[in-house]
Amino acid sequence: MLDLERLRALHAVAAHGSVSAAADVLHVTTSAVSQQLAKLERETGQKLLERHGRGVRLTDAAELLVTHAERILSLVEQAQSDLEAHRGAVVGQLTVASFPTAIRGLFPPALAALRAEHPGLRVLLRELDPMQSMPLVARGDLDVAVVQDWNNDPLPLPEGLQKGIICDDLADVALPPDHPLAGRDEIELKELAGDPWISSSEESICCDWLIRTLRSFDSEPRIDHMAYEFATQLSLVAAGLGNTILPRLGRCDVPPEISVVCLKEPLSRRVFAVWREEAARRPAIRATLDSLRAAAASATGTPREPSPHITSAPPVAPERGPGAEPLAGGAGARSPRQGVRRPERSASGVQGGVHRPGGRGGSSPHTGSSPHTGSSPHTGSSPHTGSSPHTGAS
Repeated sequence: MLDLERLRALHAVAAHGSVSAAADVLHVTTSAVSQQLAKLERETGQKLLERHGRGVRLTDAAELLVTHAERILSLVEQAQSDLEAHRGAVVGQLTVASFPTAIRGLFPPALAALRAEHPGLRVLLRELDPMQSMPLVARGDLDVAVVQDWNNDPLPLPEGLQKGIICDDLADVALPPDHPLAGRDEIELKELAGDPWISSSEESICCDWLIRTLRSFDSEPRIDHMAYEFATQLSLVAAGLGNTILPRLGRCDVPPEISVVCLKEPLSRRVFAVWREEAARRPAIRATLDSLRAAAASATGTPREPSPHITSAPPVAPERGPGAEPLAGGAGARSPRQGVRRPERSASGVQGGVHRPGGRGGSSPHTGSSPHTGSSPHTGSSPHTGSSPHTGAS
């Protein structure tokens, strides 16, 4: 009989590209992973890894076994989720990632409430851009990711994930003191298309959105400066070096010389959580989403959205990625782990130290075709509010 933990070790090597990377993810030593793989080879009577340059590659037998391991691990996770739902207890450990301003604006009160209401639940929080966190959820490295997209540029939902809207977050534009339009009550974004801009790092979802939005006005964007934290961006704006888009959630102190102007056509980003369909029935996910929505309602003044139906009650299912199928018992599900994303490979099939024969391509969080539905309009706070200056630009 195949051992589950050994299958998990092989799956981790395939998903993360090397034995050492798998060890990091599994929180064990490299030697422990190697021993598990050696025992799995003895169990199967097949060679699973072979040397390839400075790394290793999966054999055809390993590729076949990884496909089955994905399905097996998915079914195990679904079984654990169903058992938690049957028990009805908000317990266990939940790994969550979020972008910086949501961490600052939502998570402190949300996590404090969860700790008080559900002492048996341990939430581990990481700060990641949605471009990083969504593939990690699909791959099983995170339980939940709080991500964002914009009302003019929805983010497709990868196959095998479900989502629940947390809130809408209005954004304004911050202009330098000497900008000719600084005295306006409202402004159209296209009036600023040729200006110099300040944005977050180029690999972030916010920078990617800004470039594509400005290009929609037939203007090549001038992103002169990039800084991760909004406080740094605002310091550059105050020095007259460019404009920046400034969401209201988790907003830091705005220097008094800067003009924060509303946009004539409201620009908002949708903040939502995503999780794997196999885990949809976990009470811990429901409780965390409810707590985040309560924090959002308090921060923005918007009413709370109902929680997604991820218990055993038959619901209207949350939005799912393409290819999802109904789950028996009322929640959403799909064929096990069909939506798991692996890191993209080069044309040669090399993947971060592990060579996969045939080099099946990976997928980014921007693949898929599922329409993105938002929640009720956001009625955010005054554009000039905020507190601590240490806020990430995301």
